[in-house]
Amino acid sequence: MTTRPSLLDRSRQSVWHPCTQMKQHEELPLLPIARGEGPWLIDADGKRYLDAISSWWVNLFGHCHPYINQRLREQLDKLEHVMLAGFTHEPVVQLSEALSALTGHALGHAFYASDGASATEIALKMSVHAWRNQGQPAKTGFLSLAGSYHGETIGALAVTDIPLFRDAYAPLIRAGACVPSPDARQAQPGETARDVALRAAQALEAWLAEHHAKTAALILEPLVQCATGMAMHDPEYLRRARALCDQYQVHLIADEIAVGCGRTGRFFACEAAGIWPDFLCLSKGISGGYLPLSLVLSTDAIYQAFYADDLSRGFLHSHSYTGNPLACTAALATLELFRTEHVLESLPQRASWLAQAAEPLAAHPAVQAPPATGDDPGF
Repeated sequence: MTTRPSLLDRSRQSVWHPCTQMKQHEELPLLPIARGEGPWLIDADGKRYLDAISSWWVNLFGHCHPYINQRLREQLDKLEHVMLAGFTHEPVVQLSEALSALTGHALGHAFYASDGASATEIALKMSVHAWRNQGQPAKTGFLSLAGSYHGETIGALAVTDIPLFRDAYAPLIRAGACVPSPDARQAQPGETARDVALRAAQALEAWLAEHHAKTAALILEPLVQCATGMAMHDPEYLRRARALCDQYQVHLIADEIAVGCGRTGRFFACEAAGIWPDFLCLSKGISGGYLPLSLVLSTDAIYQAFYADDLSRGFLHSHSYTGNPLACTAALATLELFRTEHVLESLPQRASWLAQAAEPLAAHPAVQAPPATGDDPGF
């Protein structure tokens, strides 16, 4: 235990930790991690901690996975980074091709950044700019679900409905609008999750009917609103939202930053509803928990709205580490593990085992059983 107090003190004196009231660490010590191994985090004294939250939901195949490590070592000897403006490289092209193929090429032209909030910003900016390029500059508003969370940069906070993150920055935030969430926990006696989804979809339709002329996009977290308490909804809401966005000419942005990469039983959560959005945001698990990486996939119609001789019609957004070769290599290795280890095919069996293991908790007074659903939500 000789090194721990020193490291903890140094961290408190030099590091401002994220999403933290630092004063709490006067009594609640930080966990000093020296290494990772599979699902375990290990401190300098050899004490092991189960990484049950997957290091903020990013780690998919365990820490220090031999195959991802190997691929990164190989890439280190080739190219560590090059700017993506005016240049390209094999890992970013391969990854973009692979992700588009996973959508059946319904989406493509990946635009890269480093974190989830940045992906949200990209999708929001792309939506407004696309409408402007298409002769509808009045469409600048955004719509999100009650209890939504899409990141903590200023643009992302405009579509985040959690006061803890928003309130201190209210003067900086451009006001958006919220519609009722299809949260299945709102089911009344005798209702199913699908009934809740249909009721929420009616509220969405009423709002769009009145405000669509000034609305650029609806942004939502497909199937699970994570930060508001893992609020789950029936896939029928996604189908209705897709149809309504088409009807009222509003873009649909699917924030799959937390729920993508197999988290809901399919690689993309939208697959449970059989729909594709206009924009799909991806981050967290895409690099296997190794390196910062986020991206936005878009339809070809969106891409073509920017494709012109006029420079001002282009999407002039950038990040220094956009499409970093090491991060893209980690993502490619992650996709290969999905394929070679048959991850998605094995998920139903794993889900069944976990459900059985958790059955004793069902009788606990703090546990509420979910309402019945008439559809397969994918998890």
